[in-house]
Amino acid sequence: MKRRDFLATSLLGATALTKVARGQAAASPAREYYQLRKYKLVSGPQTALAEAYFADALIPALRRLGMGPVGAFRLDIGPETPTYYLLIPGSPVEELVNVDFALAQDEAFMKIAQPFWSAPATAPPFERIESTLLAAFAGWPKVTPPAKGKRIFQMRSYESPSQRDHLLKVEMFHKAEFEIFKQVGFRPVFFGDALVGPRLPNLTYMLSFTDMNELNTLWDGFKTNPEWKRLSTSSRYGFEAILNNVSNLILSPLSMSQI
Repeated sequence: MKRRDFLATSLLGATALTKVARGQAAASPAREYYQLRKYKLVSGPQTALAEAYFADALIPALRRLGMGPVGAFRLDIGPETPTYYLLIPGSPVEELVNVDFALAQDEAFMKIAQPFWSAPATAPPFERIESTLLAAFAGWPKVTPPAKGKRIFQMRSYESPSQRDHLLKVEMFHKAEFEIFKQVGFRPVFFGDALVGPRLPNLTYMLSFTDMNELNTLWDGFKTNPEWKRLSTSSRYGFEAILNNVSNLILSPLSMSQI
């Protein structure tokens, strides 16, 4: 390719990606933000204490703040078990990032939360909490809870080697991947672009399934889908590996989960 052609192509690509970024940033009023909390626990009293805290104190208080539906999940397949995850939707983003300050002003919450919130250093309620702030994709602006009943969840995170490649992956979802997911029968719960957290740039999304058999069957269908093959090998998305790490967790809902 001649230098001037290469530069022209690069400029057009950069312009298109800028539009993607602006589309993500120009959120509609209905667009949500997510706080994804990871609670690393020790088997035994910590798991029971965390579940009671989620069910009796935290999730009811979040609902009083207008946040929800809140997802509460146990890690079944993945590193660092036992680990619980909370997905907290909220908008505007300022309310979500300041949620702990709001909780501290809720007398009913503080009374019920005391065993977890104010546990002594000699008996901590968790090993560590990690939190990631995500913005819902413009094309999937709200959590979509699955039907109640038997269900498992797959939570996948895609890390990219550069901001350009990250925006290309986000663009792939909006251009065609949402529709391909629909064709193969996937049931998405949320898609989020990480704003603050570890291992940036990355995105995270969640799918629901009846069981592992359905999960494997639908992914087999996705991998052989002709439209996916065309999309992933196109010159725009297949010119290099736009992902350099994929994490894949299998979760099950805790009894108090609203998702």
